[in-house]
Amino acid sequence: MLTAKKQLLAALADVLERFSPGAGARAAFESPKVAAHGDYACTAAMQLAKPLKANPRELAERLRASLLATPAFEHWVDGLDIAGPGFLNVRLKPAAKQQVVHEVLASGAHFGMQLPTGRKVLVEFVSANPTGPLHVGHGRQAALGDAICNLFSTQGWKVHREFYYNDAGVQIQTLTNSTQLRAKGFKPGDECWPVDPENPASKAFYNGDYIQDIANDFLAKKTVKADDREVTASGDVDDLESIRQFAVAYLRNEQDKDLHAFNLQFDEYYLESSLYTSGRVEATVNRLIANGKTYEQDGALWLKSTDYGDDKDRVMRKQDGTYTYFVPDVAYHIAKWERGFTKVVNVQGTDHHGTIARVRAGLQAADVGIPPGYPDYVLHTMVRVVKGGEEVKISKRAGSYVTLRDLIEWTNKDAVRFFLLSRKPDTEYTFDVDLAVAQNNENPVYYVQYAHARICSVLAAWGGEVAGLAGADLSPLDGPQAQALMLQLAKYPEMLIAATEGEAPHDVTFYLRDLAASYHSYYDAERILVDDERVKTARLALVAATAQVLHNGLAVLGVSAPRRM
Repeated sequence: MLTAKKQLLAALADVLERFSPGAGARAAFESPKVAAHGDYACTAAMQLAKPLKANPRELAERLRASLLATPAFEHWVDGLDIAGPGFLNVRLKPAAKQQVVHEVLASGAHFGMQLPTGRKVLVEFVSANPTGPLHVGHGRQAALGDAICNLFSTQGWKVHREFYYNDAGVQIQTLTNSTQLRAKGFKPGDECWPVDPENPASKAFYNGDYIQDIANDFLAKKTVKADDREVTASGDVDDLESIRQFAVAYLRNEQDKDLHAFNLQFDEYYLESSLYTSGRVEATVNRLIANGKTYEQDGALWLKSTDYGDDKDRVMRKQDGTYTYFVPDVAYHIAKWERGFTKVVNVQGTDHHGTIARVRAGLQAADVGIPPGYPDYVLHTMVRVVKGGEEVKISKRAGSYVTLRDLIEWTNKDAVRFFLLSRKPDTEYTFDVDLAVAQNNENPVYYVQYAHARICSVLAAWGGEVAGLAGADLSPLDGPQAQALMLQLAKYPEMLIAATEGEAPHDVTFYLRDLAASYHSYYDAERILVDDERVKTARLALVAATAQVLHNGLAVLGVSAPRRM
């Protein structure tokens, strides 16, 4: 079907070019809103009517006649009708739709994928400071970032997964002090346990049980190893530097366990501290000063970010000589650019929205060749967790929030990934734990996985080799449910392209649910293992192709495709 569509688009482009030079480049088909209207819709007549000073309906008649005279339309099209003010509705011959089954079986796991292009993309995600367990918001980032990476891979990009974290600063000092107090035998609620004087209701130190775990292992002089470091505790409660190093390594190790439970690995861990020790922050500030993009006021150094669309200028260096948090971000993104990543995607929470304008302003002010709009941002909202009809807000492990590991333990990795990707990132999402473990059609991941398992069961009952179906005669696949299923299969490659360009993995979850629905409808309408060998082989080829596309789409999401359930 992909070949048929390419040939039909080429024919449409040629005809449009004859009607109006330059119009051929805009040749396109749309999916009709009502399936009964046809398989493709074309609005070219209405688009060209005004520049050609023609009646759109009459122009549609002329386009129709010209298109039907082309070899491609003659070979692949069963009907070409005019509707409304000038819509052209295309009905394909069954052979055009059946072609996709051969294409899927021939390509297998590579169906919908493009050859390597040589282009590179860096996707930065999770990027949690090592001050506590990963929460469900980090889980949403992990699912989004990994799926976006997989989408880029399907389109031939070379993908680099990066985790950036702050291994210094106020939060790390708070972690260190919290661990030291626990090691000395104190606990939250004790009179010596600090609180924020400006907000006494909130604790200034970290209160989760995990702090006691760190303190216990520190006192036992244990060794902890994370993906990027290994540290042995001194056991000395007055050795703040040893406590800091051990606590950071301990929590990096805990985060690694969360990420491994999520089947997620990174190519690189990038330390914020390295931007200072390497001189990158200082060099970036000096460059901005030399470019005349800063000024001194009230004892602080300001960036002229309003020159680049920000709503106000931003402080870069405070009165005490320390830098505001967006300054190392600017230095970090210059480093990304200099490492050869002309395409960068940052997956972050919506609380980072305010940093976008100032980071981009800093990059433009630095004048190092970075184009406007660099980097891309995918912002996501936080996640509410509901269990037993009640919202869950606190985890004993973390002390104040639900962790990613809690969510995985309550459900499973597949459910967490699929659910967290089932909405647009910037929309509010409620994770229903009970729904995630339900084995019914209301559970979207179960619904999709069950479609795959159902097909595998049919193939197992048949007992033959799927490879032997590649050359099947598909002419028996002429029923409405079969044709609807084949049309759905043919949408997969274009869906991947659009999802990649939009950095929108939720498109994949929507598609998979639609594909599963088409399969379940087909299964209910036609028995597959019939006595007629020719019909049986054709139907087996169709369901085998469907299983392959379900498998491919789930792989993009990082979700398994079970063979039995």
